[in-house]
Amino acid sequence: MKLELRGITKRFGSLVANDHIDLTVEPGEIHCLLGENGAGKSTLMNVLYGLYQADEGQILLGDEVQHFSGPGDAMAAGIGMVHQHFMLIPVFTVAENVMLGHEDTTFGGRLDLAGAREKVREISSRFGFDVDPDALIDDLPVGVQQRVEIIKALSRDAKVLVFDEPTAVLTPQETDELMAIMRQLKQTGTSIVFITHKLREVREVADRITVIRLGKVVGEASPTETNEELASLMVGRAVDLTVDKGPAHPGKAALVVDHLSVVDSRNQIVVNNVSFTVHEGEILAIAGVQGNGQTELVEAIMGLQHKVRGGIELNGHSIRGSVRKTLDAGVGFIPEDRTEDGLVGEFTISENLMLDRYHKPPFVRMGTLQLGYLDEFAREKITEFDIRAQGIGTHVARLSGGNQQKVVLARELSRDLSLFVAAQPTRGLDVGSVEFVHTRIIQTRDAGIPVIVVSTELDEVVALADRIAVMYRGTIVGIVPGDTPREVLGLMMAGEIPRSAESAA
Repeated sequence: MKLELRGITKRFGSLVANDHIDLTVEPGEIHCLLGENGAGKSTLMNVLYGLYQADEGQILLGDEVQHFSGPGDAMAAGIGMVHQHFMLIPVFTVAENVMLGHEDTTFGGRLDLAGAREKVREISSRFGFDVDPDALIDDLPVGVQQRVEIIKALSRDAKVLVFDEPTAVLTPQETDELMAIMRQLKQTGTSIVFITHKLREVREVADRITVIRLGKVVGEASPTETNEELASLMVGRAVDLTVDKGPAHPGKAALVVDHLSVVDSRNQIVVNNVSFTVHEGEILAIAGVQGNGQTELVEAIMGLQHKVRGGIELNGHSIRGSVRKTLDAGVGFIPEDRTEDGLVGEFTISENLMLDRYHKPPFVRMGTLQLGYLDEFAREKITEFDIRAQGIGTHVARLSGGNQQKVVLARELSRDLSLFVAAQPTRGLDVGSVEFVHTRIIQTRDAGIPVIVVSTELDEVVALADRIAVMYRGTIVGIVPGDTPREVLGLMMAGEIPRSAESAA
């Protein structure tokens, strides 16, 4: 089905998020929407999906003008959407989430859960997903939750399918599988709008590319153009896509993790007897397929896991215990899920920037919040980290995903740190922001601070790491130098231990 957007304009107060945008997607076309964080891509798609009402402009499907008062109207017209931030009910099962809003009933009037389960199994089998239809969403890793979102969209036979940063939480292998899914959908005549920051994905799967900058269409591009050309068009300047990193000069051992094990809420061992050391002035990257214990390992270091055995010492002192104890020890933390663990959506940008330090000077003196200092600090960080917002009083829930991540980064990198732990630090960020974040991580290392980077992006791991620890089924299968070939890392991620790997740090 042909999709056409004509002159779409959407304003939020004085901010023009979409400025007379025109976009045409032909039947059976994969059309990539490329742009910086805050450029207006997700806002445009939310208008298409009925979540927002356009102030001006028209939406046409098959040359017929549409009027959507909500997502139900958009879905009924044949539009499906896989959102960047999951639209799932945590206490429901996979099957219940898939059928939500489209509930079929049996002859006796009961919900047809058996049919929903079978639909999940069929789609999972057809596209190579491994999803249990009876699993609770709250018990699933982030990567599996993303697959559920894709299954929801595929289960409704959409004629136009919007993918809003769908690979942000997928492994390279899962991303390749999604690219194959898109090609299959294209062959059936499905029109696809694909929003992504990842230039490799753009060049691999797009038929056409529309670039949006500051709410306006600034041009179209071909997937045959180079990464550098696409990045320059997207951000309006030349972008260095390589990480400028000199050799590390490791100092003394700073973080020592000794025979650490973590048991989850189901009494399953998710981290099994893990030991490693991170030195001052080095980056240890923890690689692996999502769901192999990386999340729980980081949560144990941060005091977020309760069933923990083993030692965690920073500069000779145990930091096992509460989150407050860990933060007060100078540990900066970028969580993998910013909306759940990194931010309070109903708080303003300025309020979120002081969350780690709300009880300390200079933000508080003699029990009184220093509003003047907080406002000055927030304005400084908005400029320094290029946070696109109307002002420091904007609620972070209204920011794009990438700008939310910048708020977290601004807060954590503005502290005096003894250790920096970054889980998926560039998830959802555009190439210009990735360049900025990588530069700041290298600067943190070069300042003599030990850094742990947890990432499922091999490009990021290889670009940043001085050493790489690979996790598989809750254990570290080996620790290798940062220049280890990707082929070796891929084998390690599947559980194979190379002879050159360290058995311990």
